Amino acid sequence: MWTAPAGADWPARLAAAAAATRVAGRGSIVCLPDARDVARVDAALTALLGPGAHVVLTADLGPAARCRAFLALLRGHAQIAVGTRAAAFAPVHDLGLVAMWDDGDDLFAELHAPYPHAREVLTSRAHLQQTAVLLCGHSRSVESQLLVESGWAVALSRRRASRLERPHRRCTSPAKTTASSNVIRLRRWPGCLGGCSRSSGRPWRRGRCWCTPPLRLPAGVGVCGVPAAGPLRALLRAAGHRHRQRPAAVPVVHAGRDRLGVSTLWWRCSSCSGGWFVAYGAGVGPQLSPDDRADLGGDRVLDTVDPQPAIVVATPGAEPRASPDGYAAAVLLDTWLTLTRPDFGAAEEALRRWFNAAALVRPGGDGGRVIAVGEPSAPALQALVRWDPAGFATRELADRRSAHLPPAARVATITAPAEVMTEALGQLTLPPRAEVLGPVDIGREAVRLVVRTPSDRGRALTRALQHLQATRSSRKLPPVRVQVDPAELV
Repeated sequence: MWTAPAGADWPARLAAAAAATRVAGRGSIVCLPDARDVARVDAALTALLGPGAHVVLTADLGPAARCRAFLALLRGHAQIAVGTRAAAFAPVHDLGLVAMWDDGDDLFAELHAPYPHAREVLTSRAHLQQTAVLLCGHSRSVESQLLVESGWAVALSRRRASRLERPHRRCTSPAKTTASSNVIRLRRWPGCLGGCSRSSGRPWRRGRCWCTPPLRLPAGVGVCGVPAAGPLRALLRAAGHRHRQRPAAVPVVHAGRDRLGVSTLWWRCSSCSGGWFVAYGAGVGPQLSPDDRADLGGDRVLDTVDPQPAIVVATPGAEPRASPDGYAAAVLLDTWLTLTRPDFGAAEEALRRWFNAAALVRPGGDGGRVIAVGEPSAPALQALVRWDPAGFATRELADRRSAHLPPAARVATITAPAEVMTEALGQLTLPPRAEVLGPVDIGREAVRLVVRTPSDRGRALTRALQHLQATRSSRKLPPVRVQVDPAELV
């Protein structure tokens, strides 16, 4: 388990590991979360080994290209497979290495039955075929931490990085009047008549105003992360009651997962009489209209941005790379919204996204800064400020153990209509020490049952569920949906 430091050239490291395995005469599989990461590793492997030594397996290739890549692996013409989650099943001959980047990304989880996760597929293949495993990322997932604590994996560490090698981190609370560095300030203006509230769904609520001045980036680019697509109207459109728009000195680039665009904002508040870059209603505003989406450039995602000074507004996980030196600053807005998702892994997922965004910022010795707007006492924000992904994963795993949640315990959900659930429970033979929670109504005339067992009884539970499904299928009974270790329990 390699926790990559900020600014690490991880595509080159993964390419070097695959090349070393190829020199030893064995094959490799490298799984990446999305096509952008696949393109980076593909370029690194091409530069290191030349064309033809590896193949790429992604859904964007089309059926013909995917078939050619699959046959090249099957016939032994190529020994390295690089791709998204489906590449975990690639037929690589004499497999010697399986590698994953950012294994905590939810893109690795298959949404269709039997819901395989790329990490589980690769670790199972490694166990069966006696291969090396390399799990890496800027953060550390709870599942990877469990592998480390059980002795199945080893944490690769380096000397403690100095403060100048990582961007400066700071957490500021939006409920107070605060001033940060010369990169950005966050202030509250109680007397502003504009009332651009960041805590209300009504953007023009009288009496509250949250103003953020323009980022001063004379030597680089700044990224502003918002946790949802809804608030981008507030960041990108000049629809201001009691506000006047002026030409902006710095362009604002929107780089979301499904749309992008270029706009300019320079606001002058009629009450405080100052020029500000304003963000309000983040995470609670309405979705962009079709006209706004057309203005913002359509369904595209930026991969890189030019080094000219600019402000990049992006949703988490869609931040483009700022070439060549990285971002001068990163501002993570409304962190509370990401932490309050209805998911027991919300804090882990939020920290993973924040680490990935912070890793794009230049080192602290070059003036790089990361500012998170949220409650400083939140454990995830404290881990970000300390740059301690391993410590957070250790504490999160301890909490999962106390609550008997995955991956410390084996949990399965059974979903079916109420009358079918009653029949299925009569056919299910649970192993000893299994706990049954529910069933609970989840809507659409369906109920859900949660069954959990200790991790050492996990195989017995999965066998019992498999027997249940086989029995119902052979008797042509109404199907039930079974998921093992799901991301959401309700």
